[in-house]
Amino acid sequence: MTSKIKKILFFFILINYISFSQSAEVKTVNYDELKPLINKGGEKTYIVNFWATWCAPCIKEIPYYEELNKNPKIDVLLVSLDFPNHIYSRLIPFIKKNKIRSEVILLNDSNENYFINEINPDWSGALPATIIYNRKKRVFFEKSFTKYELFKLVKNF
Repeated sequence: MTSKIKKILFFFILINYISFSQSAEVKTVNYDELKPLINKGGEKTYIVNFWATWCAPCIKEIPYYEELNKNPKIDVLLVSLDFPNHIYSRLIPFIKKNKIRSEVILLNDSNENYFINEINPDWSGALPATIIYNRKKRVFFEKSFTKYELFKLVKNF
């Protein structure tokens, strides 16, 4: 192999490695680390969706959140409640397969009774669950949405 071909090959391998490593990262947080992420005070409308790869209604509505995330006035955070030992076998492959562009984090906190009540006292812990808020308004839903329902709700913010 010539030196030029080796350099080109090295370049492509490096780019693929960087691309893979960046797309393969999912930050794992406990509730104390999640708290500031679900209580931002900026000018946007914030959507926080609690979901898991094993939850069929959750999976069905992920594309709706992805579409909303394209709006520069909306910030979507997908909080996975998958088991931490499934991050590489289920969560990351799901993110890649579905080309998820919204921020995805994994909530790993064993004190479910505490964080569920802190997020919303009426939340039973069932998935999907969603918080939609801005500076003026904050609502919580323990339900799945149709695309129409979700977009109409967000439009009212």
